[in-house]
Amino acid sequence: MLDHIPYLSYILSAFIGIGLAAATGFRVFLPMFAVSLASYFHWIPMNEHFEWLSGLPALITTGIATIAEILAYYIPFVDHLLDTISVPLATVAGSVLFASQFADLGTFPQWGLALIAGGGTAATISSGFAGIRAASTATTGGLGNSVVGTTETAGAGIMSVLAMAAPVIAALFAVILIILVVIFGRKIWRKFRKKNVEPL
Repeated sequence: MLDHIPYLSYILSAFIGIGLAAATGFRVFLPMFAVSLASYFHWIPMNEHFEWLSGLPALITTGIATIAEILAYYIPFVDHLLDTISVPLATVAGSVLFASQFADLGTFPQWGLALIAGGGTAATISSGFAGIRAASTATTGGLGNSVVGTTETAGAGIMSVLAMAAPVIAALFAVILIILVVIFGRKIWRKFRKKNVEPL
């Protein structure tokens, strides 16, 4: 029955791509490692233009990068340094993983969609958690940052698995996350702005 739904494969690919992009908003390399691992063992198909992701060199590289990234977020000051580059890195990673799910689209629509949907999703979530980390540093002196870091790692792992196993649910979670980030991000921004303009 589902085979008769027009463009079903594109819809599912978009759901998977959005879920993976959302995962990169939490952690840049963990979703790439998850995709590399799954495609290496042929658990998921891989677009021929992204077969490098399913190779052993990519699996080892993303695995090492994942461990290094996770541990780095538990080191004071290093986590802040990573936050300064996490948004652009997440945007690139989210775009690549989104694009990897489309095989039959032309180059322009493929990467246009990837930058808007994949990169936009990853950048929004990444910037939201960078703001949460900044608020945690300001209110707890950095003591709460490990909790934020653990939450981000768990979020990246859960979203990566959901994107490949239950893409519709993953996409739904991604949309909810984006809405929450926008709503709470505005509140935090207004609060800090109001605090900064208060007369001494």
